[in-house]
Amino acid sequence: MSWIQVRLNTTSDHADRLEDLLLEVGASAVTLQDAEDQPVYEPELGTTPLWNNTVVIGLFDALTSVDHVVPFLKENAGLDPFPKHKVEIVEDKDWEREWMTHFHPMQFGDRLWVCPSWKPVPDPDAVNLMLDPGLAFGTGTHPTTALCLRWLDQQANLKGKEVIDYGCGSGILAIAALLLGAKSAIGVDLDPQALEATIENAKRNTISASKLDVFLPDDEPAEAADVVLANILAGPLTQLAPKLAGLTKAGGSITLSGILSEQAEEIIQTYKQWFDMEPPTTFDGWAMLSGTKRA
Repeated sequence: MSWIQVRLNTTSDHADRLEDLLLEVGASAVTLQDAEDQPVYEPELGTTPLWNNTVVIGLFDALTSVDHVVPFLKENAGLDPFPKHKVEIVEDKDWEREWMTHFHPMQFGDRLWVCPSWKPVPDPDAVNLMLDPGLAFGTGTHPTTALCLRWLDQQANLKGKEVIDYGCGSGILAIAALLLGAKSAIGVDLDPQALEATIENAKRNTISASKLDVFLPDDEPAEAADVVLANILAGPLTQLAPKLAGLTKAGGSITLSGILSEQAEEIIQTYKQWFDMEPPTTFDGWAMLSGTKRA
């Protein structure tokens, strides 16, 4: 099946109006895209910030006559000049399979591989984490996750340790810790779909329910762990600092990621109240912090 899409290059001030008009004139769906690779980090609660330069795309059934769409937009948008635009035919795709074709096995450190569950492993003798993230964040492709996976691979003393993965997403960090020798792990996430993905990925890696449990934040246990991992964002990491410190045993390790390189020093200062912090490890503009909790 084919579709017709109408693309309009506009600004954040006009994107909402154009979206409403596209839906009014019969678009089956409207999406907004960044026109200039401008990051939007940590929006305030209740806000949905847009990029300064935004592409608004209206998708129409191929059988729909769209000759009237642009004239309708010009007449009702009240924009002078009217944004640059393009009308084009696009072929339908199985977008889930399209994404799957771009997810390949990846090595992190010396021992650990993250492998799509639908592809053969490159090294059967390695520590192979079989992953299908579903709708949850965490495949290893993002620098913040990669930093944490490399850190886990470098830990020679995970055996027998209890681990908390706070903001577990797909469960990738908790499962990696277990495969690398940890005794047990707990995954915590706000999103029930993330907890479901973590459970399914644990099964995919033959990890028993007795070794990995998952919780929403309101239900999480209060017992401290030997290793706490939190790959979220700088704002939540700051707000959660007392809680994450309380969840880390004296002498235990904490690893924090989801931090822009320029935010690292501020996070270090926050966590120095409880931890002896190491210098940041950086990758592609992101930072990972680790520390040992003082007795």
